[in-house]
Amino acid sequence: MNIATRIASPVIAVRGVSKTYAGGTTALKAVDLDIRDGEILALLGPNGAGKTTLISIICGIVTMSSGSITVGGHDIASDYRAARSMIGLVPQELHTDAFETVWNTVTFSRGLFGKPKNPDHVEKVLRDLSLFDKKDSQILALSGGMKRRVMIAKALAHEPRVLFLDEPTAGVDVELRKDMWAMIRRLRETGVTVILTTHYIEEAEEMADRIGVINKGELMLVEEKHELMRKLGERRLTLELRNRLDAVPPDLARYNLQLAEDGQSLVYRYDTQKERTGIASLLSDLSSAGIVIRDLETATRSLEEIFVGLVSSKETGR
Repeated sequence: MNIATRIASPVIAVRGVSKTYAGGTTALKAVDLDIRDGEILALLGPNGAGKTTLISIICGIVTMSSGSITVGGHDIASDYRAARSMIGLVPQELHTDAFETVWNTVTFSRGLFGKPKNPDHVEKVLRDLSLFDKKDSQILALSGGMKRRVMIAKALAHEPRVLFLDEPTAGVDVELRKDMWAMIRRLRETGVTVILTTHYIEEAEEMADRIGVINKGELMLVEEKHELMRKLGERRLTLELRNRLDAVPPDLARYNLQLAEDGQSLVYRYDTQKERTGIASLLSDLSSAGIVIRDLETATRSLEEIFVGLVSSKETGR
């Protein structure tokens, strides 16, 4: 199967998945999501948004309140073993036997899924993760970055088709984070579908084919990376006025300016990736309209603003 065919067909289908805990807290709200075979999908959102809950449900760790999920066509409830065997999971926390060796830890994980011993595969996984020279080392002797690599090796030991990485670079330094990014891209090149959760925008931008944005248990959108990054690249120009305005002049309507409630400033939004921002013509037209600018300030639209915009649009039905 070529890459184009793999990416076109979903390996995981999530339909109407919700989760409400016994105390009444709703962690997920009717999530629908198709994960394409062979892609890297980043689930982006703040802490507590529902990212870990979603992947925990897919991996069979948490029971959903409603909905359905299939992995490779296998229902995670009625065909649990087949579905779970296709999944590798690397949780945020490092759970390993500190006194066991790297080799034995990874080999044992393979056996948990009923896979026959395969030293060649274990060796390949360790070499791919730059761990082979540490194969006889005890886990407690490894650095934090190496321990995280061991967790990934454990998740890959049974040859899963899909790998979940929950906040894979949380708490690691910038240099190690970049090494992890490169390693994840290599995994994708071997045919493994990768789903990672993160609250680092640059992490999603660096690696993902598509990005899903989760906020307050709701999957707000799933888009191709470049389209979402275009939205993140939007900037805001705030123009402080010398004199108060009661309304935006009709001649300036094409700029979609927002007038502050006090009439003392105008906000203009523009895309940094477009060849022309329109700022020069805006300033010229403001001058022609007799509007004097006292000061101006630019700012990048934040992820929080995108969340607020999405929520507002949904609430108003726009």
